[in-house]
Amino acid sequence: MVNNAQLIEGPIDRILVRMTIPMIVGILSMIAFNLTDTFFVGRLGTSELAAMSFTFPVIFIINSLTMGIGMGATAVISRAIGSGDHNRVRRLTTDSLGLALLLVGILASIGLLTINPVFRALGATGEILPLVKKYISIWYPGVIFVVIPMVGNSAIRATGDTRTPSLIMLVAVTVNAILDPLLIFGIGPFPRLELEGAAIATVTARATTMVVSLWVLIRREHMITLIRPRLKQVLDSWRNVLYIGLPSAGTNMIIPLAIGIITRMVAGYGPPAVAALGVSTRIDPFALGVIFALGSALGPFVGQNYGARKIGRVWMALRHSHRFAFVWGLGMLSLIALAAQPIASVFSKDPEVVGTTVLYLRLVPIGYGMQGVLMLSNVTLNMLNKPLHAASIVLIQMFVLYIPLALLGSALFGLVGIFTAAATASLVAGVLAYVWVRRVLRLLSGPDCSEPGM
Repeated sequence: MVNNAQLIEGPIDRILVRMTIPMIVGILSMIAFNLTDTFFVGRLGTSELAAMSFTFPVIFIINSLTMGIGMGATAVISRAIGSGDHNRVRRLTTDSLGLALLLVGILASIGLLTINPVFRALGATGEILPLVKKYISIWYPGVIFVVIPMVGNSAIRATGDTRTPSLIMLVAVTVNAILDPLLIFGIGPFPRLELEGAAIATVTARATTMVVSLWVLIRREHMITLIRPRLKQVLDSWRNVLYIGLPSAGTNMIIPLAIGIITRMVAGYGPPAVAALGVSTRIDPFALGVIFALGSALGPFVGQNYGARKIGRVWMALRHSHRFAFVWGLGMLSLIALAAQPIASVFSKDPEVVGTTVLYLRLVPIGYGMQGVLMLSNVTLNMLNKPLHAASIVLIQMFVLYIPLALLGSALFGLVGIFTAAATASLVAGVLAYVWVRRVLRLLSGPDCSEPGM
């Protein structure tokens, strides 16, 4: 049975902590998923690690589209739950899954037909390109197993349940961690498949989570309806999901597009630099995993309370969340700066890779605190039905700040300039996001809503 609105009453701090803790486990599990791949592939050699790093921007684009649909689903479903419309909850959940499958299926098909030109454009040449093709040719057909769990988990979180999605993500990392060494290195009866083995392990792990996610939605929560809808109903659901989902997906795609440009820039410094960038960009999410978890909790909280017209609770939740994100970012900056050398050495023995990774880890984390503020502000704006505002902030961060500063920094200071540009962009954009979301909340705090701070 679809849960009633659980988040519109009770102590705000306690609710956010209760929702965030399970998501920390889940999100760190998925980050560990990527780090596990990086760890084992790094044992194959620098070329293999660089090849997998080249796939990151493209895979992130498809994941971003899925996450955008998931964000749209969370927003509309949580607001429907907050307003008490359970029939609409079922319709929106079912139609969100169908929409995600349709859009991502089209994108993956295009991807299979454009592997060579896309990765050549990213700078993969010589011996690297065939290695890239081995990995991505398996990943593309398995994208369906990525889509359903991601959107399904978004729907489950909209109810206020963060424990189940976390357990589903934990299943994925466990299966992947078991299969990775078996298939990559050919342990026991398994053939040595190297990069292809890493891709097969990933697809298999995702397929497992798809089964679990569907079982929860269908059998436990009853959030999937088998009633045949009118075309108008489906289009109405899609329009509402896409109103949030497309700008959110666009926002998410801005990031890999910018990373693709940065990757192309870094490729000019050689494969070890690209390999180091691949390692480093997997450590960033690990350091910010708690903030991702808080954002996953904050989204349905804001959605349900906005649906119930309790804006004052949104104000308080955002204030507490911003404060925590900034303090957490400072803590991670101190920890990673001190541990940069041993962290880098875990993933590669190549001195150039290690040196560049250390450089990244001592510069980019300077912006972690305000990057966390930005992330939480954007989640809030999406839940408040202001997706274009959220997209604008990220667009400014990446294309007005990061890339121009990286181009200038590269010309003047090399890799130091590129990494310093990333930190600077996070700091400035975080301040902008903080001011922007507070302005939106002031406009929404009208006579029919709770006063800020109540």
